Amino acid sequence: MRRYGPCVLLLLVGAAILRISLFSELYLRYVKAGLRPYLIVSGVALVLLGLAMAAVRRATHDDHGDHDDHGDHDEHDGPHEPDDGHGHSHERSPRVAWLLTLPALALLLFPPPALGSYSAEREAARQAAQGVGGFPALPDGDPLELTVAEFGSRAVYDSGRSLTGRTVRLTGFVTRDGDGTWYVTRLAVTCCAADATAGKAEVRGAPDGAPPVDTWITVTGTWHPEGALGTDAAWPPVLDAVTVERVKAPADPYEQR
Repeated sequence: MRRYGPCVLLLLVGAAILRISLFSELYLRYVKAGLRPYLIVSGVALVLLGLAMAAVRRATHDDHGDHDDHGDHDEHDGPHEPDDGHGHSHERSPRVAWLLTLPALALLLFPPPALGSYSAEREAARQAAQGVGGFPALPDGDPLELTVAEFGSRAVYDSGRSLTGRTVRLTGFVTRDGDGTWYVTRLAVTCCAADATAGKAEVRGAPDGAPPVDTWITVTGTWHPEGALGTDAAWPPVLDAVTVERVKAPADPYEQR
């Protein structure tokens, strides 16, 4: 069995990648939607490589067996490599290599969840590298669907105060400070979960209080200006809640930067 260790590892990794990208949308927990074709191609390539390697090793094993059956080796024919008990020798993979199957099995059987409040709380409140200025006009009609990132940018930097008097709707998950302040939070990615950054808005006046941490919600409310534009006092932005609705986590949990 040790002979096929690398083959098994390739098959496990390939199967895990295909499971999250071809047969489900779990890949969205880790990378952007546009990378799906590359994941599928990679998974197929790893599975095919594992099968091909197993076939080659099987054929090599059979060839050695046929050679051993054609006659006995003379002890004076020359030096022999260490025998493996089957009449021939082969290179063995280090046993520690089998530990690499553990993360592959974990991804195949128990895919980790998307990043949540733990990551968001440890992501510094990095403000966009832009100065105070005008933003494009918002569309008519309330409530206005905005990403958490766009709400934050307009609240902190928009000199035109385009959020004034508008009812907005934000969707994200709940995070909380030690003092009880809570937020609707969303992680944004450029490429994958490894570069995720957090955006959030403080929620005040929720009719039923704060839902549990990591609960996905949709908050409808109005912007509550705090501090001067472009200053630390304006961050994070504040939303006076009218309604807070618990919702199912979206298939793609990240906003796109």
